[in-house]
Amino acid sequence: MQATSDLSLLSLMGNASLPVQLVMLLLLIASIVSWAFIFSKWSALKRADAQTSRFEEDFWAGGDLTVLQQAIASRRSEYGALARIFDSGMTEYLKARRAQSRGDTLLDTPRRAMKAAFQREMDSLETHLNFLASTGSVSPYVGLLGTVWGIMHAFMGLSTMQQATLAAVAPGIAEALIATAIGLFAAIPAVLAYNRYTSKIDRLAMRFESFMDEFLNILQRQVH
Repeated sequence: MQATSDLSLLSLMGNASLPVQLVMLLLLIASIVSWAFIFSKWSALKRADAQTSRFEEDFWAGGDLTVLQQAIASRRSEYGALARIFDSGMTEYLKARRAQSRGDTLLDTPRRAMKAAFQREMDSLETHLNFLASTGSVSPYVGLLGTVWGIMHAFMGLSTMQQATLAAVAPGIAEALIATAIGLFAAIPAVLAYNRYTSKIDRLAMRFESFMDEFLNILQRQVH
């Protein structure tokens, strides 16, 4: 193993052994995908929060719920997740009322419909969060694997040299440590984004569940 005077980042990555380069490439791909999911999820949650607030304002404005339901049915994607939950419950309630259902049966079908719609919306909001969690937890270990392999390769190269010096071993160790640095670079934003987005989704879920309970109370008062 020969010492190199060029200790730039690109040079160190280019001179690393093939297994370490593969680890770096894998981590860079994971980082790029994570950032793509981070930005897309940020946009989706911001839009979901705005749509939820807009629907809550329309719902509590005191207008005819049937008219609101018809408006939502024609533009489901524009009104957002909470509006679609309401639409599912209202649709089943109107069907049950037309079928002349009575008592608990009249409220049971919209309750089940809203729970199913709620689960679908939560699954959609949580899309890609598992990837962020996996990237945040696994990337440091993958980077450490590359570092261990690189350091082993560097010390094995010393066995062929007549005199081992710090200048000879430093580039190899530096190459290996880059893998850990890239692993942390991929993991830290993923963990921060996962924690932030999980918290926002939990708050949205509580708003959805509170609305479902309040809406069912309104329907119950209409039944009686």
